[in-house]
Amino acid sequence: MEYIYAALLVHSAGKTVDEESVKAVLSAAGIAVEDSRVKALIAALDGVDIEEAISKAAAAPVAVAAAPAAAGAAAAVEEAAAPEENKEEEEENAMAGLGALFG
Repeated sequence: MEYIYAALLVHSAGKTVDEESVKAVLSAAGIAVEDSRVKALIAALDGVDIEEAISKAAAAPVAVAAAPAAAGAAAAVEEAAAPEENKEEEEENAMAGLGALFG
């Protein structure tokens, strides 16, 4: 994760995200730099519009958070309907019990 954060920091500073700038950020943070990981990150970012990726990532949690909220609302509606059904069943059972008294 540190490597990605370093690349994002370089990008937010308006600099070119390349091996040297990412290494500089990681070194300044006191992180032991692995050249292979830096090269892999830079290769993975080749052709990626970082601003677009950030905007898509920022919108994703909103959509994910909305789904559980909708599921919770549906469960609340089901729970509200359940007591009404239970009351009807209880009344029917009570009437059947009374009928047995006079039967």
